[in-house]
Amino acid sequence: MAVARTWSVALAGLTGAIVEVEASAAATVPGMAIVGLPDKSLGEAAHRIKSATANSGCELPGGKLTINLSPASLPKQGSAFDLSMAIACLAVGGLVRRESAERVVHLGELGLDGRLRPLVGVLPAVLAVARAGYDAVMVPTANVEEAQLVPGVTVIGATSLRDAAIWHGAELSAIDLEPVRQRVDRLPMPDPLDLADVVGQPDAVDAMVAAAAGGHHVMMVGPPGAGKTMLAARLPEILPDLEPEAAVEVSCLRSLIGLPPDGALARRPPWESPHHSSSAAAIIGGGSRQIRPGAAARAAHGVLFLDEAPEFRADVLDSLRQPLEAGVVTVHRAHGSATFPAAFQLVLAANPCPCGQYGTADGVCTCPPQARRRYLGRISGPLLDRIDIRVRVHRITSALTSLSQEGGVSTAEARSRVEAVRAASAERLAGTGWITNAQASGTWLRSPRMRLPRSVTSALDRSLERGGITMRGYDRILRLSWTLADLDGAGSPTAEHLGRALFLRKGIS
Repeated sequence: MAVARTWSVALAGLTGAIVEVEASAAATVPGMAIVGLPDKSLGEAAHRIKSATANSGCELPGGKLTINLSPASLPKQGSAFDLSMAIACLAVGGLVRRESAERVVHLGELGLDGRLRPLVGVLPAVLAVARAGYDAVMVPTANVEEAQLVPGVTVIGATSLRDAAIWHGAELSAIDLEPVRQRVDRLPMPDPLDLADVVGQPDAVDAMVAAAAGGHHVMMVGPPGAGKTMLAARLPEILPDLEPEAAVEVSCLRSLIGLPPDGALARRPPWESPHHSSSAAAIIGGGSRQIRPGAAARAAHGVLFLDEAPEFRADVLDSLRQPLEAGVVTVHRAHGSATFPAAFQLVLAANPCPCGQYGTADGVCTCPPQARRRYLGRISGPLLDRIDIRVRVHRITSALTSLSQEGGVSTAEARSRVEAVRAASAERLAGTGWITNAQASGTWLRSPRMRLPRSVTSALDRSLERGGITMRGYDRILRLSWTLADLDGAGSPTAEHLGRALFLRKGIS
């Protein structure tokens, strides 16, 4: 009994595993069986393959066809295996060359007319092909541009199963078919946001520049209309362009959710702002069959903004605690697990009380003290302990507006400062695996090589001794002080930098 084989890719999150696709034919009652833990959509591939081969003029071998997806213990989902299974079956029948089929990894969904339909997640799948050492991959024509972003892999585009069979040596005449195009609902590009548009909030602007420079998390508390959302929306604009490795991860995540890159890797940090009614699965990720990235993963290497943070469910907010520490999020389901990057900057915005008027000069707060404490108390202490910068944003007046319009910091100026700080911190952190000050470990910052003099840290040490901050807070203040020192062009933090970092950390009690 003859056996032919080719290859495909099974995706679990951004991780792809090479799957060996074997096909054999037995001289028994005609039929097709797919084994190797296929899901429902993959099990239905038999019907698509039979119709596609018939409409493409490619005859399947007679008898019982058995297709095995190996390793058999690995769950496999989706229709991306259609093309590889069809090619393996045609190789068994001798229509295509077996040695040619064995050299190429195949990705593609078959339509009943034999044309190949575009896929989501092609970029991470082709990346897995390259990392596994394969040098050729066949994809639908609509996915060629995306697949070619991975260097070192020969990308073969095919419009139909007939074209794929001809490429593998089938003696068939080519038929000109219109390729199936990829439908992508792209949102219109927003206008660039300038930091100079923010008026009357110099302290908050300085805090956002420090957050961008060191990669620190931020919380802003202030009444409605004070400019919290305006400030948060401009944070991605002052962040530097993504490093190549980060650009690949961001582009792969976009590919997974059906937003393939337009001929180039994503270079700007992403921005995610989910609604406060979002579930934990929407923020962290999940899915009944195929695990999809949530807002935290889609914001990787960018900004995750939670407006009206106290309105989020407590379990949703607390689900962010582990990703903030680890920089990755792993979603477990009964049928498997998937790991996504989650190294994002968290920005929280909240009103000071349910009515939003507490502390304003032109409004009257109607909330009792207990209601005010309970409102901000919805953000748990462990989550708040992971926030480096806490800013009180006040509603501006006409006088403040006229003053602040003189000499506001522009986005270009702020990004230039941020890039200079990132370069200085990257040079200091060279060889450690960290890039920004927020990533440096407290153990390393308190090591003999990096330890600051007692005369500099005395105020911070007293705050720790009196229980004003936790040990995690101590380390986070150290990281923030290094960022403030880099912004001032100092070689190392002074007592003034430690004091400013402590103030920013404790700015909201």
